[in-house]
Amino acid sequence: MTAADTLPEELDSRFAQARQIADAVLFEGYVLYPYRASAAKNRLRWQFGVLVPSGWGEDSGEHSHQRTECLMEPRPGDRLAVELRFLRAQRRTVERAVPGGGFEPVEELELADRVLVPWDEGVEERIELLLPVEELTEEVAHPFRLPARSETEAVLDGSTPVGRLLRRREQVDGVLRLTAREVPGPYAAQRLTVVVENTTGWTPAPQDGRDAALPHSLVSAHLLLGLDRGSFLSVTDPPEWARAAVAECRNEHTWPVLAGPPGRCRVLLSSPIILEDHPSVAPESPGALYDATEIDEILALRTAALTDREKREARGTDERAGAVIDLADSMPPEVLERLHGAVRGLREITGNAPDQPWWDPGDDPEVDPERDRVLVAGRQVGAGSRVVLRPGRRRTDAQDLFLDGRTAVVEAVLHDVDGSVHLAVTVEDDPGADLWRAQGRFRYFQPDEITPLEES
Repeated sequence: MTAADTLPEELDSRFAQARQIADAVLFEGYVLYPYRASAAKNRLRWQFGVLVPSGWGEDSGEHSHQRTECLMEPRPGDRLAVELRFLRAQRRTVERAVPGGGFEPVEELELADRVLVPWDEGVEERIELLLPVEELTEEVAHPFRLPARSETEAVLDGSTPVGRLLRRREQVDGVLRLTAREVPGPYAAQRLTVVVENTTGWTPAPQDGRDAALPHSLVSAHLLLGLDRGSFLSVTDPPEWARAAVAECRNEHTWPVLAGPPGRCRVLLSSPIILEDHPSVAPESPGALYDATEIDEILALRTAALTDREKREARGTDERAGAVIDLADSMPPEVLERLHGAVRGLREITGNAPDQPWWDPGDDPEVDPERDRVLVAGRQVGAGSRVVLRPGRRRTDAQDLFLDGRTAVVEAVLHDVDGSVHLAVTVEDDPGADLWRAQGRFRYFQPDEITPLEES
């Protein structure tokens, strides 16, 4: 087992292509608009892929491990490259210089170009391995330790020392466990299992919460896996012969997808965020904005509209936040315009374009909501039928559950483009039934949610 500091050139190139997506996973939610430490959204950070010490978090919903299982088809003599990537929370405190010597902690230190505040920075860490696949027939365990570290940075206002930043990283221990087992079938496939575990021996005090655990955690943990010559199978859309074996794969707190360009299967990204195979970053995106739940155009416009004071605080919050501010301030109009929308694909239409959609129930002579019938419990049900409502638990409108057992009159039988049937009804004894009927506003139930009361 060797460190993967000398990846084969081709494999290293494939990893480089996948790291653009991996970086988006690594920094998802790192700092959110309006990019200031004082913003409420930035007081509960790092929601994905946080592996806490096993001594904390069992009752909190956090986990100390993640497990990746997938199928691979290695070739004879193949090697597996493993890259565990995560952020390590680095706690930063701010101190102001005291006249006469010394420093004192402060909640903020205001400078001409920024306002410095306490903040948890994220330091990227990587654990890299390159293993012969044949060694994985027995479990391979690779423990790692990242020692505690402290740093001090002088803060100058111009050339005058006005304070200092203290940065502290806590010790983090972990282990990677890897195994590969042959899968019965027509091809030489193997089930690869990779477990990442936080083994840090930190014991929390009774009053310690999540903030205390973060410096001892693996934050945004995810894996890049690559084969020198072989390939991985999609877990989302496997070939038919492998579906049963893929269904037996157990993935915990992470999800593996094929990475890199479509058609390439030699790199796999196991992400704490559910992605599709071959994910990509929009080519229009000018840089990382750290908030994939928003639209780049809106974030850029909002960021550019921050006050000068807010921008100074954002720049003092984090270097990455400062880069977002600079990006929004320097974005030329033509770049901003490209964020407004894009057409991803076009297809040529041959012949005359149709005058209507491929199926329009209003123009289909075989569809008549007022005359159509549907068979329910051996009875034909259609417009005018009286039924008892039995709404199912799957309904999104919970208020329909209050209609359980009420009688209703079917107004129409409707068919949708997926072939499903829906019954439009008005509830009997509803004083507004005539009004709803005149306006064409009904309640809708599926055939298995009604019981016929009479023959139609």
